[in-house]
Formats: sequence, structure tokens, C-alpha cells
Amino acid sequence: MSMATLNILLPTPSTNSHYFNANYSQSSHNVYFSTNNNSNNNTKLHSLPCSHSLPLLSSLFVQTKSNPSHKFSHMPTHLSKSEALSAGTGCSWMQNNSMLQSGEGCPDLKQGLVCSAIPTERAKVSSVQDLFKFICSGPLIDKMGFSKEKIGDSIDKWIAYNSYLCRLFQLNELYLTIPQKVRFFHYYIPVFLWCEDQISQHVSKFKDGEDIPPLVIGFSAPQGCGKTTLAFALDYLFRVTGRKSATISIDDFYLTAEGQAKLREANRGNALLEFRGNAGSHDLQLSVETLTAISKLTKEGTKMKLPRYDKSAYNGRGDRADPSTWPEIEGPLTVALYEGWMLGFKPLPVEVVKAVDPQLETVNKNLEAYFDAWDKFIKAWIVIKIKDPSCVYEWRLQAEIAMREAGNPGMSDEEVKDFVSRYLPAYHAYLPTLYSEGPNGSDPEHTLIIEIDDGRNPI
Repeated sequence: MSMATLNILLPTPSTNSHYFNANYSQSSHNVYFSTNNNSNNNTKLHSLPCSHSLPLLSSLFVQTKSNPSHKFSHMPTHLSKSEALSAGTGCSWMQNNSMLQSGEGCPDLKQGLVCSAIPTERAKVSSVQDLFKFICSGPLIDKMGFSKEKIGDSIDKWIAYNSYLCRLFQLNELYLTIPQKVRFFHYYIPVFLWCEDQISQHVSKFKDGEDIPPLVIGFSAPQGCGKTTLAFALDYLFRVTGRKSATISIDDFYLTAEGQAKLREANRGNALLEFRGNAGSHDLQLSVETLTAISKLTKEGTKMKLPRYDKSAYNGRGDRADPSTWPEIEGPLTVALYEGWMLGFKPLPVEVVKAVDPQLETVNKNLEAYFDAWDKFIKAWIVIKIKDPSCVYEWRLQAEIAMREAGNPGMSDEEVKDFVSRYLPAYHAYLPTLYSEGPNGSDPEHTLIIEIDDGRNPI
């Protein structure tokens, strides 16, 4: 492998701004450079194939400097502003770069142009060799079986994927911080490549001419650890590399407000079933219908709508969103990313759960129906492992504080404590088995367990 040195010099300083505008679709990616000329103020537009331009602009090992202001618009996603904010803001890796504006984290993305500012100063860029070494130092490389030779042969893909992620998260790739490089090269991109391998193995099981159902990849991870943002990033990478994908959460299957009221009434005195969250508060029939329909999206022209849940309804008690607002997906679907805090939990002996919290007995009984409604549809698993469930409280608190500081509604510290307390018994009861035995019905050959630290990075 040739390790050529990247020698990229940015335009010399001028009084006019220089923007890198990326306009693309799933099927075709072109990059347009719009430069204002000082002498005549005319705009020049140049087009380059994305496969050539993106690696050239991936200058990842630059010295951190003051970040220029920038203009941007949005890319498509189903995340609402509050969900995107909750998923992204409060995460230290996303700070101190030119991605954040008007208090937003992951943007509420819509189809359009993305404009990422090019600084009007020279950037010091190191070699591909440095990038290669940085990738190889990641904690997931050995676990995923990535050899140095394999990484070297695909270094251009790593660079391109990083560029896509920088667009998505509104980051200036010339000025990535170390935490941002770690998040992309040690976490999101390796996981994306693992998912790609799982898809290849899944497809290989079918004969030519057979309908190939989408691979459902389950993400089991505690609240606040970054699973939604991870799935958000992976979904984007799938789409910009030409695969049709969909994301869905166990939150989308919560009971309606009326159903929750009935559940609360039937379990008076049980704080774990007073509000949505624990086993028993989901519409399992809707889960089965949705996941079955997803499995049938194998042909062109097939369509379906994915259910969505409105957590803001009824003063935060929540309700199922109006079906007219549900996003539509089309086949042939390659992959569905299914995430949730309790995916893969296995029912335990009654005495075990009662020792944790007597109120868990009913929850544990409810959990018996969840394998057939959820877990059996999942053919590959990613489990994000934490050291201590108490992290959930800290992460949730960070997210709510960030939302309040951004001028958005957020829970008070006491409300966060009460909210998390309703989930902690299940974490204490079920996580040890999840980590030691894997998710319910999972195959170790198709299961990736990623342990993360307090900063949400793999270790």
C-alpha cells in the first residue's frame, strides 16, 4: 500500500467567503465548488466526481484552531428537532467545532444543500500513514477481525465515510477535534463496516432469484449512551452509499395514551408501569405487524409507513403520532436498524427479579411475550455495554440541561431523577444476563458487544 502524503493548501485569505457546497442524491453524488472572485465578483461553479473530491478534502489530522462561522442547510432524516437535539447535544465529542448553531445538535434535516465553510487560512495536513495508524489503534479493530492489510486496502473508503459523517453532523472536517476523530474512526465507521459484512453474509444465504428480506439489526443499549445517534449515522451512511435502509425504535411501539391509561389503572401502585417504558407498555401487535411488513419490502414499488410516537403529547405523557405523519419507506430494503434500551432482555426467575425490586415481577411476566414480538425478527445484534447503570442518570441529565440551555422544553433535575428511577430496576435485573449470554435468541457469530466509557466511546 502506498502511503502518499496529503498536501492540501486552502485558498489564501481574502475578504470574500469560500464555501464548499455539497449537493447530492442517493443515486448520484457530485460536489460543487462555488468561489467568489475578488476581481469581478463572478461566481465560478466547478463539478467533480464525489469519489475524487471527498478523499482530497478529508484532512483529518490538522491542528485545532479557531473555528470559522459557517452556513448550512439540511439533509433528510426522520428525527424531529427535539429528538435530534436529545441525541446529539450534551455529547462532548460534538462540541468545539463549527457544527453547532442556534443551539442545535444533530439538525432537523431536510433535503437541500449542505454548506460547510472552508477556512481562509492554510491547514496543516499530515499523511495517510498517520490516518492509517490512528484507525489501527481503535479498540474495535481486533474485535471485528480487521487486519492492517484490510484497512490499508480500504483506506479510501474510511476517508470517504468520514467526509459523509462530517456533512451529516455539520462538522468541518479540516478542524475535527480528537474526540470527533475517535467517534468516527474508532466507532461509527468500524460499526458500519461490521454491518456491511453482516449484510453480505445475510445475502449469501439466498439463491439467485430469491427475494431477499432486509437484514434487521438490533441495537440494545441503555438510554443516553448514543444508540439513536449511532443508528442515525449508520442509516445515513447506508443511504449515501446506495443502500435503502430504515430506522425504527421500540419507542415507536408504545401504547396509545388511552392504552397507557388502562395499563396504569390495571397496575395501580406499580411505579414501573405508571408511565411508558417498561415491558407491558408497548403495543406488541403493532410491533409484529410492522416488522413483518418490513420483511416483505423485497421488490421495487413496495411501500409501507413506519409508526412514530409523539413524546410531547399530553404534556409529555405521550401518544402515538397521527398516521398521516408517519414516514414512508420503499423497497427493496437492504437493512432495518431497530434500536431500544430493552431489546434482547430475557425473562428471569421470579425470585431474581423480586430481589431487585418486587414491582419487577409483573414487568418480568410481561417480558415473556417480547421475544415473538421483537427479538425473533432480529438477525444481527449490536449490544452497547456500560459499566454502571448510574451512567444513565448522568447522560439523561446532560441531555436535558442542554435542551433547556438551548431554549427547548426539558425536564428539571428532579424530574430526570424520577424518570430514570423507573428504568433502573430493569437495568440492574436484566443487563448482567444480556452481557453474559447475549440478547434473547441471538447468535454469537452475528453479535457485536461494544463496551463504552463514560464519554460514550468504545474501550
